[in-house]
Formats: sequence, C-alpha cells, structure tokens
Amino acid sequence: MSLDHTTEKPHDALSRHLADGMDAVNLLIRERMASEHAPRIPEVTAHLVEAGGKRLRPLMTLAAADLCGYTGPYAVHLAATVEFIHTATLLHDDVVDESAQRRGRPTANLLWDNKSSVLVGDYLFARSFQLMVETGRLRVLDILANASATISEGEVLQLTAAQDLRTDEGIYLKVVRGKTAALFAAATQVGGVISDAPEEHIQALFDYGDALGIAFQIVDDLLDYGGNSDATGKNIGDDFRERKLTLPVIKAVAQADEEERAFWKRTIEKGDQQDGDLEHALSLLAKHGAMDATRQDALGWVAKAKEALGTLPEHPVRQMLMDLADYVVDRIR
Repeated sequence: MSLDHTTEKPHDALSRHLADGMDAVNLLIRERMASEHAPRIPEVTAHLVEAGGKRLRPLMTLAAADLCGYTGPYAVHLAATVEFIHTATLLHDDVVDESAQRRGRPTANLLWDNKSSVLVGDYLFARSFQLMVETGRLRVLDILANASATISEGEVLQLTAAQDLRTDEGIYLKVVRGKTAALFAAATQVGGVISDAPEEHIQALFDYGDALGIAFQIVDDLLDYGGNSDATGKNIGDDFRERKLTLPVIKAVAQADEEERAFWKRTIEKGDQQDGDLEHALSLLAKHGAMDATRQDALGWVAKAKEALGTLPEHPVRQMLMDLADYVVDRIR
C-alpha cells in the first residue's frame, strides 16, 4: 500500500473509529497530569501534549481491546497509562540526548531545565502505575512494569553502544526492542489481556506491536539521514551530530575499508566532527547501499507485523492495524 496526500492516514482513520475512546483518554490524561502543589508539572506536560503527535501507542491499546471485543472502562486507563509512560521517556530522553527540538518545537529541558524534565517524567511514571493498579489486573501491571524496565535497559544499553564501532546489528536490535518496541508490544498486549482474549490472540497482538515498534524505529533512524525536517521535527543528521550508531551507519561500518573506518572512528567514537563530515557520511552510506538495506529491513519487520495480525479474527480494526503497519514504512518506499 502506498499513500498519497489525498488519502486519509491510517492513524487518523483509527482515531476516528475510536473517537469516543480517545476523547476519554485525553480527558483522563488532563485530569491525572494536574497537580495542586506543583504547577510546573501541568506546564511541562502540556507543552509536550500540545506539540501534537499521532498518539499511536494509546490508539493501539484501544484498537487491540476493540478488536478483542472489550466493552469495559479500563481500556481507557491502559491507553492513558501507555501515553504517560511514553511521555515520561520523551522527557528523560531529551535530557540524556541534550536535545533542543522535538516535533518541531523547543524541548522541555530547553524551555525549563533538566531537573524539571527529569522530575516531571518521574511524576508521570508514578501516575501511570496508579492507573495500572486501578484496573485490578495483576497481569496488566506485570506487563507494563516489565515494559518500563525494558525501556530503561534499552536506553542504558544505547549509552554504551551508540558510540562504539563494535556495535553490530544484534546489539542495535536489543536497543530498539528496549527503547521503542517494548512499549508498542505492551500497548497492544494489554488490550488483549484486559479483554480476556485467548492466549494465542494475546501473543499475536504482542508480536504485532513488537515488529511494528522495530520497524518504526528503523524508519526513524533512516529518515534522520534522508527525511524532511519539517515532517520529522528533527534536523537532518541529528543522529550523526549526536554520535549515534544507528542501523544505516552500522551497515556502512560493517563494509568500511581502513580509511572509511578511521572516518567513523573520528566522527562517532571520538566526536571530532568537521565541516563536510555529514555530507561525507551520506556518501559512504550511499556507496555501501546502507540506506536501501535499512529500508528492506524495515519492510521486513512490517511484513512480520502484518503476518501476526493474520492470526486474529476478521474485524474492521484489524484492517486498520494492517494499514497502520504499511503507513509506518510508506515514507521510505
């Protein structure tokens, strides 16, 4: 499937289909991010919420629950939980990465300070656990608590691996499964669990979220070297400037000769970057076909996501999730 500018985007169609649920999620988010004693908390969180975003993760929770026939109130709690966890990780990530821009706007740590971003992120994590407990489902708490721990593990692993030329695709996959795919997988899995769906359906939802999350991150890494900054909210080459070994670079390093490896060592490991280095990096990615190979990896993970959905019952939401998987990679076809 290839979308053009006149076609409704799958996440918009899914949001429209689940409009009542998303309205309830947004209301609950606003209620729970309020604080009587610390007005900076709603200020910081509102800055992120107002920046937009597709709200894919809470949408996926609502969609999974709808697909499995759930009619109770707690899918909304879980969707809000997932969004709180995601927002908390964004606040922490921007501090770790010393980022100045997200979704085309100044980051919270730039507008306020690092301390505020970290502490508000901690507050959102605490709120997310309150919401989990309110569902009364221990398995849900187990899944989302494990996902939160896995996200932190992925971020810490990235700290040690991102600037080490010995980082290979296996380590990269561990990082991506932690920092991105874990929450995608948990978001869909808990939708099945709260619905008391059969175990094979819960596993299929987990597999879908896992594969889609991996594809999502690969596409994000690919677009950093070839996307539209207005569309991505990032400057082209941010990952290079931040010395992150993402998949396109890992593929180029694996094929590098001695001179090329010295270039990557200087710019990524040592951080000695000069005028023209980004352009040279792009030429090396093109020389070794790293961008095309990365693109094929993303398409492969989307195919796995759709294959997992194929085991679930026929339902309008199932097709929407299929379309969503295609949309993730549509920009790089």
